[in-house]
Amino acid sequence: MSDDLLNIAKLDAHYGDFQALYGVDMHIGKGEVLAVIGANGAGKSTLLRSISGLIQNGNEQIKFKDSDISGLRADEIARLGLALVPEGRQLFPSLSVEENLIIGGRLERPGPWNLDSVYALFPILAERRNFPSTALSGGQQQMVAIGRALMANPELIMFDEISLGLAPIIIGEIYKALPDVVGEGVSAIIVEQDISKALSISSRVYCLQEGRVALEGSSDTITREEISQAYFGV
Repeated sequence: MSDDLLNIAKLDAHYGDFQALYGVDMHIGKGEVLAVIGANGAGKSTLLRSISGLIQNGNEQIKFKDSDISGLRADEIARLGLALVPEGRQLFPSLSVEENLIIGGRLERPGPWNLDSVYALFPILAERRNFPSTALSGGQQQMVAIGRALMANPELIMFDEISLGLAPIIIGEIYKALPDVVGEGVSAIIVEQDISKALSISSRVYCLQEGRVALEGSSDTITREEISQAYFGV
């Protein structure tokens, strides 16, 4: 038995004839927060889509709690305890805030997250629970997307471009809430353009460059020079 919650080995990923990931190796422990950084097109979103089953991969490339999940559908992976907060939020526009959250809880996995605990984390959502999701600001929509993922009571939650397009004050609010998200022993993978934010919340960081792992290290000790070299390939 491995101590890792998730283990990725020699992961390749394709969109048709286009290859987006090349032999990626990565792991995350129980209760760990991992940051994934890299330039646009580096393969960060593809990595999360592969883990969550939105892209099919070869056998034995992705293991969750020592079980191969590479060939499973996205709904099957979600039932095992993996949740994705997708880029662009992807809320259901015809539904209210509360209805979007309830959809996240339909798996009925046991755990600390329910409507009350999500509203305690993001009080503005309680105030606007009956609003259509389209009536919210971008930051509030991101809070709904995070809350919807938490309602599934995941063991691993993945955030794809968590602060993309949001105002700095809203980014600050969301990052202030993240310790409460992972405080229950939940592991997290955070894909982030803001390197400083990524390093501040994580214990380890991976940098992807053109679909390959260019750098891995401790968030406390990795240097900006190392990140710059890995990020830009110079």
